[in-house]
Amino acid sequence: MRADVFDTAKRSAVMRAVKSRDTAPELAVRAAVRELGYARRYRLNGAKLPGKPDLVFGAMRKAVFVHGCFWHGHDCKRGARQPKDNAAYWRAKIGRNVARDRASLKALRDDDWSTLVIWECETRDGAALSRKLAKFLR
Repeated sequence: MRADVFDTAKRSAVMRAVKSRDTAPELAVRAAVRELGYARRYRLNGAKLPGKPDLVFGAMRKAVFVHGCFWHGHDCKRGARQPKDNAAYWRAKIGRNVARDRASLKALRDDDWSTLVIWECETRDGAALSRKLAKFLR
C-alpha cells in the first residue's frame, strides 16, 4: 500500500467534498424530468422508502435512483476502475453498495413500486436520457 499523497487535514477536506445529493448527474436527471413536464410531481430523496430514491413520484408509485458508476459498481469504463490503494477495502465497500442497492430495488418492487436506475454515464447524452425517462414515466 502506498502512502497517502495528502496529509490528514487535506484528505479529510477532499472526502468532505464528495457529495451524496445534488450531484451533477442528479441535477441532469432533474432537469430532464422538468423538461418532460413532471416538474411538480416528484419529491427528492424519499427517506421513507427503501434505499432513499433520488426522485419519488408518489402518485404514480415510481422511484428513480441516480447512481454514480464507481460507487455503485457499474460495468462501464469508470465503474470498472479498481483503486490501487486499499484495494480490498474498496472492493468490499462497493460490493456492499451493490448488495444494498439490489435489496432496496427488490423491496420497492415487492411493494408494487416501479423503479428505474440511471447511471452517471447515461446522463452525458441528454436526448437518450430524456427518452429513457419519458418511457419510464408514461
